[in-house]
Amino acid sequence: MPRTAFLRFTQNLTENLDVTDLRWMPQDGFSLGRLRIELLSGLTVALALVPEAVAFAFVAGVHPLVGLYAAFLVGLITALIGGRPGMISGATGALAVVMVALVAQHGVEYLFATVVLMGLIQVFAGVMQWGKFIRLVPHPVMLGFVNGLAIVIFLAQLSQFKVPGTMVDTGHGMGGGEWLSGQPLYLMLALVAATMAIIWATPKVTRLIPAPLAGIGIVAVIVIATGMNVPRVGDLASIEGGFPAFHNPFGDGVGLYGTALAPFTLETLYIIAPYAVILAAIGLIESLLTLNLVGDMTGTRGGASQECIAQGVANTVTGFFGGMGGCAMIGQSMINVKSGGRTRVAGIAAAVFLLLFILVGAPLIEQIPLAALVGVMFMVVIGTFAWNSFGILRKVPLMDAFVILLVTVVTVLEDLAVAVVVGVIVSALAYAWNNARRIHAKTYVTPEGAKVYQVQGPLFFGSAEGFAELFDVYADPSRVIVDFADSRVVDQSALQAIEAMAVKYEAAGKVLELRHLSRDCHRLLTKAGHLVVDSDDDPEYQLAVNYQVRTGILGGH
Repeated sequence: MPRTAFLRFTQNLTENLDVTDLRWMPQDGFSLGRLRIELLSGLTVALALVPEAVAFAFVAGVHPLVGLYAAFLVGLITALIGGRPGMISGATGALAVVMVALVAQHGVEYLFATVVLMGLIQVFAGVMQWGKFIRLVPHPVMLGFVNGLAIVIFLAQLSQFKVPGTMVDTGHGMGGGEWLSGQPLYLMLALVAATMAIIWATPKVTRLIPAPLAGIGIVAVIVIATGMNVPRVGDLASIEGGFPAFHNPFGDGVGLYGTALAPFTLETLYIIAPYAVILAAIGLIESLLTLNLVGDMTGTRGGASQECIAQGVANTVTGFFGGMGGCAMIGQSMINVKSGGRTRVAGIAAAVFLLLFILVGAPLIEQIPLAALVGVMFMVVIGTFAWNSFGILRKVPLMDAFVILLVTVVTVLEDLAVAVVVGVIVSALAYAWNNARRIHAKTYVTPEGAKVYQVQGPLFFGSAEGFAELFDVYADPSRVIVDFADSRVVDQSALQAIEAMAVKYEAAGKVLELRHLSRDCHRLLTKAGHLVVDSDDDPEYQLAVNYQVRTGILGGH
């Protein structure tokens, strides 16, 4: 990289990574009470992370520790340098469903290499400040995203109602399994309901500990003390392991878990690049949408581009330490926010607690009943779903209601990235159609006998045809003035429409004048090459003063 390019890169990096806004403590100052809330919130999140990370590792077809290491590393790094305090990141299902085909065909080492490349792409997106484009996501898409993700979280918990050990490798991740029935099912449902009731009642009694932690703790004590035969965390898989060690997935030979390393060649790049791009896009979309959602709940501001960089750094590091990568987790973020976590301390604590579970606390954590964790996630679903959207659907325009439902359905059936892209495209097309219908013109005849068209509304590809229909070339007088004071020339289709109109008036032997073209419209006309502009712009009012068309040439007069 040339020296000037490198200096520009580092300057952008330091500008995006605002180290002065680390927010280790809330704005109201430090207190032992605040520290207690942050640590307990982190502990609650860590407990909820364990079954999620293990389950998503199964979905991707990798060892459970691959998911747990990703939850620890991604969660820790994004908590340290992420764009918004209070967000929780880790291994997610949205990424796991993309990874499964790569792992099944090439092995886990190619996944690690893909995660490294994915992280580099995300860092590049952050340095280029592409995170700001999340502003283009309209509110109906956000509502659909929240509702769809709540449904996805709910459906993901249903797998815990299957008999442990009956799920099989389908070649596309772990699937199948026998459903609980009879007394085991009723007991599981009762414990889930008890957990949800405790979470609902705890804030009414005390706020010394987060309600989700109280629900998990009380139900776990009851189950362990009575020896109830119910599914527990240890039935999913053992979470015991060592500290994640540096591991280079590139090279020759055999890597972790007995699979071949990914050769550092162009052929490897051709294999992993498509997956890396898709994973980077999904991870950034989910992270940035979660960033906005957490911001709305906490009333804090965050940096979208800084979050892109943090996600990229986290995934790059994770790929070199045997993790499956990850992104922001809306479910765990909601648990953190609802438990009182507002600073980076909660996210760091969650990652540290998770590591302690892996290193020394596995025997105890594996005894926690899955029903307690399912109950917590069900309460997250209830709190996440935008219940007011049912009322909104009856009040908003029909197209907005359609977008909300469309994004919700696509999120459930496909994945978040596809749903958001589809929602944005449909919203953009609807916006273009509505603006295309706005083009119209007021007409009058001057004392000199010239007919004036006062065009109103934007002139772009959607309204170009309607623009052409405004003019009656053969019935118009010999001099026609088109006034663009209340319009705007937007794109190449608009330029083409103006030129086509000019050609028609030229063929009819009539004079056409264009007035009040703003400077940006003037530049578009100049760049197009279709019409030669020879006039000065008015710098104060941004007008390209009266233009006249004869024989296809636009000249000043």
